[in-house]
Amino acid sequence: MKTLKVIKIGGNIIDNEDALQTFLKEFSKIEGLKLLVHGGGKLATKLANQMQVEVKMIDGRRITDAETLDIITMVYAGKINKNIVAQLQANNCNAIGFSGADGNTIVSDKRPVKTIDYGFVGDVKQVNTKTLELLLENDATPVFCAITHDKNGQLLNTNADTIASELAISLSQIFKTELYYCFEKNGVLKDINDDHSVIESITSKSVQQLIDNQIISEGMLPKINNCMHAVNHNVQKVCIGKPEMLFDKNSTYTTISK
Repeated sequence: MKTLKVIKIGGNIIDNEDALQTFLKEFSKIEGLKLLVHGGGKLATKLANQMQVEVKMIDGRRITDAETLDIITMVYAGKINKNIVAQLQANNCNAIGFSGADGNTIVSDKRPVKTIDYGFVGDVKQVNTKTLELLLENDATPVFCAITHDKNGQLLNTNADTIASELAISLSQIFKTELYYCFEKNGVLKDINDDHSVIESITSKSVQQLIDNQIISEGMLPKINNCMHAVNHNVQKVCIGKPEMLFDKNSTYTTISK
C-alpha cells in the first residue's frame, strides 16, 4: 500500500507571500503521493471590508450569509487556490485545484441551526475518492480549498481542518495516509507562552488528561478533535507543527497516534 501525505496549511502561510512561495517550493520536492488542503487566511475579510459586507465571527468561526459566501468562494476557490496551483506548476508539481463540488469529491449538509445560525456552513457528510485515486495514481497533486457542496447546487463554507481530516480518513481505504497540520507553533505546547515546550507525542489515552488539565483548550481543541477523529479512523499518524516538520528531520513537532 502506497503512503499518501495529506497536508493542511493555514493563514500564517497563505497571508505571507514569501512564506507561501518557500513552502510551495519545498512541498513540490516531497516525494511520493501528496494532497494539499488550504484555508482562507485574511484575504476574504479584507475583500469583505472593501465591499462593505459585514464580517461576523463567533468563536473564531465565520458566519456565512449569501454575500459572504460569494466573497469566500471568489477568494478561496478562485484567487488563493489558483495562485497555489500556478506556483506548484512553476515548481514542476502537477497540481489540480479542487472544491468539494469538483468531481463530487466532498458532499456536506448545511449546518442545522441550534443556538447559532452559521448560514451557508457545511458539515462533511461524504467523501468520494474515485476521482482523487485516479489523479494520485497518475502523479497529480490535488489542492483543496475550504468549500464543499450539498449535491443540490449549493456551495458551503467548510472548516479546512475538517476537510483535511475527512479526506485522510476516506483515502485511508486506498492508501496508508498521514495527516499534517501546519500552523504557526512548533506543536501542541505544555505552556502556551513557551514555544519550546512541545508535547512530542499524544495518544488517545493521554489526550483526555491534557484536556482536563486545560493544556489543550480553546482554539486547539477543535484541531485536536479532528486529529483524534482521524487516528481513530485508520489514519496512520497525525502531526501538528510548523511546516519545517515536513522538510527538516531535526525539527520538533507533535505526533498524535493511537
